[in-house]
Amino acid sequence: MSKYLVAAKDAAGHIFNEIVEASDQDQAVRQIQGKGLFVTAVKKLAEEYLTWKPSASPASKRKFSRDKASLEDVISFARQLATMLESGIPLLRAIVVISDQVESRELAHVLEEVVADVEQGQPFSRSIAKHPRIFSAFWVSLVEVGEASGTMPKILEKLTVYMEDAAAFRSTIIGVLIYPAVLFVICVGAVIFFAVFVGPTFERVFKDMNITLPPLTQAMMVIFKLIKEQFLLLFAGAIGIFFVFSNYIRTRSGRRGFEEFLFHMPVFGRVVKLIVVEKFTSQMAILMDSGVPILYALEIAERLVDNSVCAEVIKDVREGVREGKLLADPMEQSGFFPSMAVQMIRVGEETGELGKMLNHVAVYYKRNVGEFLKRFGILIEPVMLVVMGAIIGTIVIAMFLPMLTMSTGG
Repeated sequence: MSKYLVAAKDAAGHIFNEIVEASDQDQAVRQIQGKGLFVTAVKKLAEEYLTWKPSASPASKRKFSRDKASLEDVISFARQLATMLESGIPLLRAIVVISDQVESRELAHVLEEVVADVEQGQPFSRSIAKHPRIFSAFWVSLVEVGEASGTMPKILEKLTVYMEDAAAFRSTIIGVLIYPAVLFVICVGAVIFFAVFVGPTFERVFKDMNITLPPLTQAMMVIFKLIKEQFLLLFAGAIGIFFVFSNYIRTRSGRRGFEEFLFHMPVFGRVVKLIVVEKFTSQMAILMDSGVPILYALEIAERLVDNSVCAEVIKDVREGVREGKLLADPMEQSGFFPSMAVQMIRVGEETGELGKMLNHVAVYYKRNVGEFLKRFGILIEPVMLVVMGAIIGTIVIAMFLPMLTMSTGG
């Protein structure tokens, strides 16, 4: 009896991989067909695969530089695994070699479990599906395709490129937002410093001088007194509002309402929508290019788009495609996707280059968003500096205005 890795599909186009024990290849196929599945590929497992025992150091006895697995760890794993498989190294041995080198404790433990599952005959895709925090449904689906088609190295290479591009795009967005956030924190800190330390000193001076304070100075003193005396209450209130808001947007209605608010913001709403569209089209592009059936690809994209509004739109699009419509038709009817994206996808369907056209759409909107963020980064710096200068300048003027009034005899 030999062991065979059999790849098959069900009626919905979902891909399955199973290791079966049979006397020959035909018997292995019959076993899978008996389950109502359509067999797409059969591969006899090499004796080396069946008998080789891993010798990785147990993760519990190793030292690691960090506990949690980062995106960079996962990208590195995909890149190394693609290279080793391309070189002809068996899957099990490749995973063990890589797991001995990872710097993340979490990833090392996960790979230990994956090795144990694969040793017991489970497909690699099913093994990694047990660890959704590390390997998303996107990962699992592409690996299933690679197992079924025998193109695992190429699939992993595509996956690596996608993750690297997505990480770089996310870093660009975060990088632009960090600067105004830091300036805002500095501005708030300066106001608190004036309220707690500078304001009381000036208040004592003004009392000693027994002068009538201008309205601006009186207003500033009231604000400073409120901040100093109610600081803990204000801080607790801010934290409370933050947690209430966080819990609210975790609810289905709250998250949808917040996303609708973002989409309808002037200027920024369009950019937020383009970021979502870029994520959807880039995921669909790699899924389609890898051979994932369109309905299954839409199902995966619906789960991974990370936007409830867009997820509902994708669900409606998937139902339209299930009814026999072209992808572009329900996308256009939804009113969510930009007209240019719909037209490019329509052309892709008509020419049989849907995957390539989806990739063009993703690249276009990624560049579009990148250019906007670049301009935003250039403009926000002077705006934030002017706002900070106005706030701090107003405080300084308010503090010194009574002295200036006295010196001029006002």
